[in-house]
Amino acid sequence: MSLTYSSKSIALLLISSAFLWSSCGSSKYAATEKVYKQKTKEFARIITSIPPEGQLYDPVEGTNQTWVGSVNFGIRKPNFVILHHTAQDSLAQTIKTFHSTKAGTSAHYVISRDGKVVHMVNDYLRSNHAGVSKWGKDTDLNSSSIGIELDNNGTTDPWPDAQINSLLKLLATLKKNYNIPAANFIGHSDIAPKRKPDPNNFPWKKLADKGFGFWYDDVLKNPPVDFDTTNALKLMGYDTSDLGATITAFKRHFIQSDLTPKLTPVDILVLYNVYTKY
Repeated sequence: MSLTYSSKSIALLLISSAFLWSSCGSSKYAATEKVYKQKTKEFARIITSIPPEGQLYDPVEGTNQTWVGSVNFGIRKPNFVILHHTAQDSLAQTIKTFHSTKAGTSAHYVISRDGKVVHMVNDYLRSNHAGVSKWGKDTDLNSSSIGIELDNNGTTDPWPDAQINSLLKLLATLKKNYNIPAANFIGHSDIAPKRKPDPNNFPWKKLADKGFGFWYDDVLKNPPVDFDTTNALKLMGYDTSDLGATITAFKRHFIQSDLTPKLTPVDILVLYNVYTKY
């Protein structure tokens, strides 16, 4: 027997399904959602307090400072996107880690192997994903970036099309919403070369082809005889205080087949070609 439904019935069915899905999802994480709401309420109270609390330049002689609110201000917006691999075995395991106050880590987004995107921290808030890091003169990437964790163990896992396709859609949205420059889509190993290897074996070229980061051309031009490779890495943004680690991070991003901490003639050609794009 065939059944027919009116458009109104279908709409009600979809709304009911969405409500049930939302209820199931929220009940599973009810405790952590409560903590999230409490923290955002506290941040809201700090932002809306007039005059601002705890911002006297001289607490002893506070009468020498007055408050006159300006009408020209806005919310701080992210300027970088930092990509990571989770180094864990499942989306559920990563979410559990990001709910651990002992671990103390988080990310704005986590993308599973099947392409599901989980948003865990508001884009305008600071998540704990970058750690001790540096890119150019920025030494607090947590405050200036959005962190995206990709569900991948970092060693044997492939990068499924569903996962990368969801990432590309997310990056396009972030780039448009916050006017993030192409050069500012980078990896955790780029900003923390002495500590982090992620994301490992990552398809950076596929991202660069879509305008997220840079890649080298098919035909490479020879650099000038006085080309300073260390200075080029520094001008791109790398922290060169540990040059060997920096070279490995650069090669992890752009070479991938060889991670030795020395630049070969081919590596130098690639470096020069990429450097000229920054």
